[in-house]
Amino acid sequence: MSEPLLYLPPSATFVPRKMVFSTWVDHMPFGYDLIAALRPSKLVELGTHKGLSFYTFCQSMVEHDVDGVCYAVDCWEGDDHTGAYGEDIFNEVSEHVREYYRGVAYLLRMLFQDAAKQFDADSIDILHIDGLHTYEAVREDFETWYPKVKPGGILLFHDVEARIKDFGAWKYWQELEQDYSTFKFNHGFGLGVLQKAGGEENTHPLLRLLFNSDSETQERLRRFYVHLCRYNELERKAARAELQRARQQQSQGQQ
Repeated sequence: MSEPLLYLPPSATFVPRKMVFSTWVDHMPFGYDLIAALRPSKLVELGTHKGLSFYTFCQSMVEHDVDGVCYAVDCWEGDDHTGAYGEDIFNEVSEHVREYYRGVAYLLRMLFQDAAKQFDADSIDILHIDGLHTYEAVREDFETWYPKVKPGGILLFHDVEARIKDFGAWKYWQELEQDYSTFKFNHGFGLGVLQKAGGEENTHPLLRLLFNSDSETQERLRRFYVHLCRYNELERKAARAELQRARQQQSQGQQ
């Protein structure tokens, strides 16, 4: 018998401070809620590009008064999947972070392998793997960075449902599911959630639903976040429409 969700997430009223195009839009509510649940002292993101997931994490850190730091690791030059891009993207991310998340967020413009040397073992609460999505690249990122994650910490894998081009995150994720405590969101391009064994138990309802509930309850949680994502998007569309109407009325009043 499934247990009731009994969970009202903070993201029900989440209004993103900045939106950019990204397939991570499907997982913004969960990312926002995960910060509130885990309250990480250290978060590391591998692959930031235009910054949507990173902005979500940072905004949640600030709005929930989390005493922690977020690091974004990226060369901001592009790869085989994103294509090459110019300095404008890095400058935009840097400017937004500097304006809203000073002291909370830091950009490490370097290769993942080089950045790993700057973090101690068992020091990261949340690791988000979202770089090059070939099977080999995702495996290398996991094997390099997994020792850096605290026991009981969380690893996120984006695009675990993306079976396009030479994407291989989905294939490597299937292997990880055999050996680790995991949960997978199937909507959008997919998001894998893996909890490293050990550490102190976190009794937050979201963590219990992810890793300590039956399959029926977990499926209800998936559907819940699909609906929440759609609700948030409708709220943003309504806000944009209202802003447009206000601008039109202002413009007509000035004529």
